[in-house]
Amino acid sequence: MNYKCFEVQKVDGVAHVNMCRPQKANSMNEDFWRELPEILEMLDRAGDVRVCILSATGKNFSGGMDLSFFAKPEFAMLNNARKREVLIDVVAKLQGVFNRFESVRFPVIAAIQGACVGGALDMIAACDLRYASIDAKFSIEEINIGMMADLGSLQRLPLLMPEGVVREMAYTGQKMDAKRALEHGLVNQVFEDQDDMMRAVLGIAQKIASKSPLAISATKKAFNYSRNHGLRDALEYMGLLQASTLEPADIGAVMKGKASKVEAVFENLPPLLMGQAKVK
Repeated sequence: MNYKCFEVQKVDGVAHVNMCRPQKANSMNEDFWRELPEILEMLDRAGDVRVCILSATGKNFSGGMDLSFFAKPEFAMLNNARKREVLIDVVAKLQGVFNRFESVRFPVIAAIQGACVGGALDMIAACDLRYASIDAKFSIEEINIGMMADLGSLQRLPLLMPEGVVREMAYTGQKMDAKRALEHGLVNQVFEDQDDMMRAVLGIAQKIASKSPLAISATKKAFNYSRNHGLRDALEYMGLLQASTLEPADIGAVMKGKASKVEAVFENLPPLLMGQAKVK
């Protein structure tokens, strides 16, 4: 399928979703918001995707929300509280797009170069892993245009970084460079350039894709559940999850592979029947 904002490929269990509007700094226009959930739904339904790389063409990862989004006539008419009530639904739907990074059955790896600001920062905060080139810059840009961030940065970033650092970003709108992002845990690793980053990210993705997709999917569910629940509830959920997903055939494949010095081969997950399952 052809998309206006993305290029999508699948090779050996690794999906690559690449933003492809470099002339517009890969900003998030209406096509972006329509296409991204369709792509994630399609990849999740298939069952043959074991990991996904999210990247971008050009010198910048993404400039965030396309300002044309705010130029829509509907926004100009939101001049009282009754009319603005519809914004609750708008924000919820946009948040739901980024929530899909967490609800899909496979890990999502963000590969970031250049500017990653505003909505782009909200987006990568919802990914499982983040890697950056040395020129990457991160900012909660919304405060610089007179509004607060509302698509997840204020909620997810304090789970990744010291809250005081996130508050500084949110209050000042200042950019954080790749080195500081690494120091504070926003990104896993920093590379000298985009090519080095993409080679390394592909290697990491291939390593993940070589593992049991059932075990990887269950591990992601456990992480997501634990973040939103207390220790006792999370451990109880872990027991139920392990009991429902432990696959002797996968363990046997690993043992057989080790004995014969070959890499284990695992069956894909089945296609989804009813759409995405969400962990609350």
